[in-house]
Amino acid sequence: MVTTTRTQDLASQLADSSLFRTKGFVNGQWVDASDGLSFTVTNPATGEKLGEMPNMPRSQIQEAIVASKTAFPLWAKLTAHQRQGYLLKLFQAMEENANDLALILTAENGKPFAEAKGEIAYGAGFVSWFAAEAVRTYGHTVPSPFPNTRNTVIKQPVGVCGLITPWNFPNAMITRKMAPALAAGCTMVIKAPAETPLSALAMCALAERVGIPPGVVNCVTVEKGEREAACGLELCENVNVSKISFTGSTPVGRLLMKQSSGTLKKLSFELGGNAAFIVFDDADLNLAIEGVIASKFRAGGQTCVCANRIFVHAKVYDEFASRLAKKVKAFKPTVLVDVPKECAIASEETFGPLAALFKFEDEDDVVVRANDSEVGLAGYFYTKDVSRTYRVAEKLQVGMVAVNTGVIAQTCVPFGGVKQSGFGREGGKSGIDEYMIEKLITIGGI
Repeated sequence: MVTTTRTQDLASQLADSSLFRTKGFVNGQWVDASDGLSFTVTNPATGEKLGEMPNMPRSQIQEAIVASKTAFPLWAKLTAHQRQGYLLKLFQAMEENANDLALILTAENGKPFAEAKGEIAYGAGFVSWFAAEAVRTYGHTVPSPFPNTRNTVIKQPVGVCGLITPWNFPNAMITRKMAPALAAGCTMVIKAPAETPLSALAMCALAERVGIPPGVVNCVTVEKGEREAACGLELCENVNVSKISFTGSTPVGRLLMKQSSGTLKKLSFELGGNAAFIVFDDADLNLAIEGVIASKFRAGGQTCVCANRIFVHAKVYDEFASRLAKKVKAFKPTVLVDVPKECAIASEETFGPLAALFKFEDEDDVVVRANDSEVGLAGYFYTKDVSRTYRVAEKLQVGMVAVNTGVIAQTCVPFGGVKQSGFGREGGKSGIDEYMIEKLITIGGI
């Protein structure tokens, strides 16, 4: 199996070269920038050029929104079972092309091929999950206090969605938004990350292949800088966009929320994290070390749920630190010990392979320290005490808690945070609700 890519001619290394696309996708057409401008995408591991991408002006973003708005009535009108059929075909196409999708991802993102294959499987899982959820968007009836009156609540798609995704998971962060939007009956404009647009466009190629109608899925590409800012502004300010889903940093989330205020869009934001990883004195240290490696060093420490502040009980601190350092000696990470509370890493997200160890002695104190953050996405802790499991899990001010495991993300459970880590949930049975509205139908005179 090929595990690296020579980027001079990535397309020739794919079993299906048609998945390598260097044009935007608008209204079922593969397009260059209307004014001819482009930007270069490179392999971050080698610096080699992968291709030239359209650097689309704001007017072209508007065209994509119009295409999505035009396609919305017909897509929304399909039955849930019909939309499920499209998603199942898309899932099958991802499965059949998993190696190619992983090669594209590795080339533009730089993560190892094995990790890329894992991400494609994870991303395909969202398509499969929401194919099933498409037919479970149940409404309900409500007894009326008035005679001869019936209340029915139904769910309907919110409309055109602007999906803004990051570079660190180029496939999974798209499918986690794209799949529930399609299942709900929404159409979309995807703003591909400037660093990793090829994975987004490969998904558009598969969507086209399985017959998803023109205009339902659109993908625009823009270079970082003025045009990226203009693209985000258009998605936020355009009245034809009903929903923005964004994964990225907290400062950008604040900006997008402000820009969307004038049109009162439905929003879901998955923003920055500063995850605490707590090792109590009764923890299984072998398990805890495996967990911290899985959480901290996955994707080079560049995930929003990475263990960022590692709190270790004083009784096991020295042993844990020594064993962890030996375990990661072959990596390119750093392990810091005896980190003071005043250190910047105690309050700032470290988006890289740096493990900072803090010592603690008291459960209540470590919970206070873990919660001393403006963000609250994920938290981890290791213990054999069942009572502590529930006690600490309920006290941590985060959207997700992992106990005795370093892996938290799954397609079947809700993913999201509290405080300034954002709001809304992706995945799980509630993920599709982010793309739907509830409508009340009251009938009198019965």
